[in-house]
Amino acid sequence: MNRKAVPRLLIVADDQELISRLGELLDGAGYSHDVDPTMARALDSYYDVVIVDRTTENLENLAAMRRQAMTARALVLSTIGSDKDQADAMAAGADDYLPKPFLPARLLGKIRGLLRRHIDNAETIPFGRAQLDVRRYEVVMPRGKRVSLSIREFDLLRTLVARPTVIYPKAELRTRVFGTDASESTVDTYVYYLRKKLGQGVVRSVYRLGYKAGAIAP
Repeated sequence: MNRKAVPRLLIVADDQELISRLGELLDGAGYSHDVDPTMARALDSYYDVVIVDRTTENLENLAAMRRQAMTARALVLSTIGSDKDQADAMAAGADDYLPKPFLPARLLGKIRGLLRRHIDNAETIPFGRAQLDVRRYEVVMPRGKRVSLSIREFDLLRTLVARPTVIYPKAELRTRVFGTDASESTVDTYVYYLRKKLGQGVVRSVYRLGYKAGAIAP
């Protein structure tokens, strides 16, 4: 079965003109994206690529995220464009570098390259004694049985598993995984699907707050 998930990118910038331009390019290429000027969400393995607008603070934050085992690939955009600036960005944890201004095709080409590298290096995600198989959208159970998930089921579980201590409000999960056009009951429906396939404990309900990752029974 050949299923393809929508790549998810994070834009780290506070320049509204740049954010708008990047958003249009990513939407046109079929990529899902969020914006976070603080980079706090970059630790979430839900993201495949992080696009960082180069500032001293952002490079420092990128280095800090790498020390905390950020798994997403990072592309730094910079108006400086010098060899030294590129070296500084790579030393901070960037995987690639693109001077501004840039051609749209050049940006998208670099993103495609980073996505290939990210997928190659992130084949599985641990979930207790189970594993999420990123390539096949399956959960490998503790005793080796494989359970196939739909793309949205997998995306929802992957989001929860990426930060297992975080309680996600339903509204945030709906926006992250399904988009703002999804109905309010969509998250509940897909939690039901996951529990039916993987057991009631796979997703925990937190009264009046939302959902968090649970556990898969041995």
